[in-house]
Amino acid sequence: MEAVTSNPNIVVRDLPVRSITREAFAPFGDLIVPLKDGVPFGPDDARLDLTGGIPRRYIMRLPHRALVVRQITRHRQVTQCLAAMGGKSWLMAVAPPEELASLTAEPALADIVGFLVPGAVAVKLHRGTWHAGPFFEDDEISFLNLELSDTNEVDHQNSNLLERFGCALRFAV
Repeated sequence: MEAVTSNPNIVVRDLPVRSITREAFAPFGDLIVPLKDGVPFGPDDARLDLTGGIPRRYIMRLPHRALVVRQITRHRQVTQCLAAMGGKSWLMAVAPPEELASLTAEPALADIVGFLVPGAVAVKLHRGTWHAGPFFEDDEISFLNLELSDTNEVDHQNSNLLERFGCALRFAV
């Protein structure tokens, strides 16, 4: 078993993992599921907001890391879409997008929930949704990511769970 943290004094709480459905994920974003070609845009499609700059779609290659959330992040100015390549399932933690105008707002620990995202599903995060992940068991997975070209430089607000709550969250899978 891999070490959860290198510090034995850090409290690690279990984060239950929910199955992802449109209804369960609605407070945080939209699900993007496979559709037949030619289906017109409709109410089940993800509503993107990429108006604040140049959209950037890229493939990010992520190595495996422990299934422990120490920090959660949000982007207040853009929606973000994530999809695993190769049909791999993955995990993410999310909290609702509240107080979008505040640079000091942070999520409540009780508001953070975990989801298992099947490999055939992509997610679109609402502007300001707190998120951590992707997390997964594989050695490495590549993900399609859609955000703005400068999101990680100018629109990246973090909340350190260790500093704020004195704990980290471990996906209870």
